[in-house]
Amino acid sequence: MRLMQRRTVLAAIAALPIAATYRAASGVEPYGPSDAEITIVVTDPLALPLACDCVKGYAQRKYEKLADHMQWKLKKTVRVVWGDSIAIAKRDFGLGNKTLFIGKDSVVRFDTKALKLDVFPLAQLTDIRGGVNQHGLFLVRKENPAASLLDLEGYQVLWGPEKCDEKLSAPKAKLKELEIATTNGETCDSCSATALKLMESPKESKVAGVISSYAEKLLEGCGTIEKGSMRVVGTSDEVPFISVFSAGKFTEEERNSVLECLTESRSSKELLAALESRDGFVRYKSLADR
Repeated sequence: MRLMQRRTVLAAIAALPIAATYRAASGVEPYGPSDAEITIVVTDPLALPLACDCVKGYAQRKYEKLADHMQWKLKKTVRVVWGDSIAIAKRDFGLGNKTLFIGKDSVVRFDTKALKLDVFPLAQLTDIRGGVNQHGLFLVRKENPAASLLDLEGYQVLWGPEKCDEKLSAPKAKLKELEIATTNGETCDSCSATALKLMESPKESKVAGVISSYAEKLLEGCGTIEKGSMRVVGTSDEVPFISVFSAGKFTEEERNSVLECLTESRSSKELLAALESRDGFVRYKSLADR
C-alpha cells in the first residue's frame, strides 16, 4: 500500500514543471506600472519567483532590481512580469509595445516562434563564474554500472522537451558524435520529472536521464532526490543559457540604449549580487562567433 501511495505522489510531482515543485509562479504580482513603456518578461528558471529558495544564494535572482536600474538609466517606466512560459505571461499580463524577454535562450526562441513574434538577441547574463552557457548532465542511479557515456550503449534515455537544447538536441548530438546507440527514449517535461522517473526505475536497469546543469543543486537542495542518489556519467556540449531578446516597437537607437544600459550593470555591485552574476550582461554572441 505504501509503495502504491509513493508512486502516486511521485507521479503527481513529476507532472509538474521544475519551478512548480518548489514554488508556484502563479500569484506573483508584476513589478511596476501596467502602462510601463518597457515590459520585461522573465522566464529565467533561476529567478526568485520561479525557482527554489532552499539553496542559499542560488536561484534567487531579483529582476525588479534590474527594472530599477533601467528606469533610472533610460528615464523610462519599466515593468517586470514572471511566468513559466512566454505564452503564460502573455495570457496573464500582456506583452506591451516594447518588450524584453529574459530566459533560457532556446526556450525564448521556441516560445516566441510559436507565438509568431519577431525577436532580436541583445545580451546574455553571466553567471557567478562569468560564463554565459549551460549544458546537459547525463545521470544514472548510483547503483548503475555505467561509468561514462561510452557505457550508455543500448540504454533508454529520458530526454527533455524540444524547446530545451541542453536536454535534447545537444545531448543527442554528443551521443551521435561518440557513435553511441540508445533504445527508444522518453520525453520528460522537467528536470524533476526526469530525476523522479529515474529513481523509480530498477536499480541496475539500463536507464539514463538528462537534466540541465543548473538544476542539479535545486533537485538535491529541496529534497526532490536524496544527495548522492544519482551520478553524472557525462555532459553534452555547451549551449547558451540566459539571454535577452527585444521585441515590439523598439527603434534601433532604443535597442542600442537598452543594450548599453544592460552592459553597464557590471558597474553596480548591488545589481550583480541581485542577479547572481559576476559580470552582469554582455553583448550577445552566438557560439559560432566566440
